[in-house]
Amino acid sequence: MKLLVTLALACALFSKVYPLDCYECKPTGAGPCSQTTKTCPASQTECGSGTVVLSAGEILTELRGKSCAAPAECHCLVPPNGKKCFTCVGDDCTSTLQCIGPEDRCIKSSVTVNGQKVTKKGCVSKTICSGSLNSQLGAIAVDLSCCEGDMCNNALRIGQSILFLLLVPLASFILFN
Repeated sequence: MKLLVTLALACALFSKVYPLDCYECKPTGAGPCSQTTKTCPASQTECGSGTVVLSAGEILTELRGKSCAAPAECHCLVPPNGKKCFTCVGDDCTSTLQCIGPEDRCIKSSVTVNGQKVTKKGCVSKTICSGSLNSQLGAIAVDLSCCEGDMCNNALRIGQSILFLLLVPLASFILFN
């Protein structure tokens, strides 16, 4: 028995410990960042990621980051609140996002800069949606729309698509008769 305890203690004391490696991606606000691998210091024993949405007047900027984290920095996970919205992964805006905390609205934002349009979708709180949501700033056009139902920030709402289906035959009838 003494040999077994000595062997276990020797293995524990002389075993090689490998440091934690995490992906690191620091937000710049200038588009997607390239991920690199970072070896974490001993005090940071977890990999963490976070998203911050900044509101400057009527313009929303989403910053995402990844890096090493201490356990105390990762304690404030907010559970989903039951609301679901569409979100974009690259150019594909058909993924589902679980809203968290006070996020009680879905948002669809389009930013057009020099003719190039970028669409983002997701969850926001009521305070983000208050006030005027559209603006034109020189060569930058911002169009934001909020809605309250689950998955309501899709490309076309049902009412809009039904209206379109009714208008096409009516327009055809008027033009060709």
